[in-house]
Amino acid sequence: MAKVLVPLADGFEELEAITVIDLLRRAGFEVITAGLNDQPVRASRLNVLIPDTSIDKVINDQFDLIFLPGGLPGADHLRDNTQVQQLIKQQHSQNKNIAAICAAPKALAAAGILNGKKITCYPGALDQTDNNGFDISTEAIEIDGNITTSRGPGTAMDLALKLIEQLGNRQLRDTVAAQMVRD
Repeated sequence: MAKVLVPLADGFEELEAITVIDLLRRAGFEVITAGLNDQPVRASRLNVLIPDTSIDKVINDQFDLIFLPGGLPGADHLRDNTQVQQLIKQQHSQNKNIAAICAAPKALAAAGILNGKKITCYPGALDQTDNNGFDISTEAIEIDGNITTSRGPGTAMDLALKLIEQLGNRQLRDTVAAQMVRD
């Protein structure tokens, strides 16, 4: 069973986080949500979530996927958090899966792991000052090696299904989609 980490920072986009967390759990994966501290996390639309744990308690754990939800200022908090940056760099150095949606590719750019990559993100979330050698597309989802990126809240379900396929297989993806009455 795949093990997934979802760091949650104040100001995260709840539609992106909850959709991906929910679908990955439906697929049978172990999903661990981790706040940047031991407190409940307030999302961008003021919903409050209580993470499973805090980032400092999982800093030495191994994950098959780290998924970063977007939203502002949540993506900025992920970008600026040294422990999240450490986890991203470690995950990338082991060629393990990393996914980011909406503005969260900011955190990947800050980690310096996007050089030569093709990514997508929320329009305007990254610009030339953030660009250290990557191409930004307008596709809903981009996969380049171990990095999967997606554009925003409207692409969250498609991203989640793609991640299920990556961590499992097409049949598992199709099973989860069918259970939700999704074509």
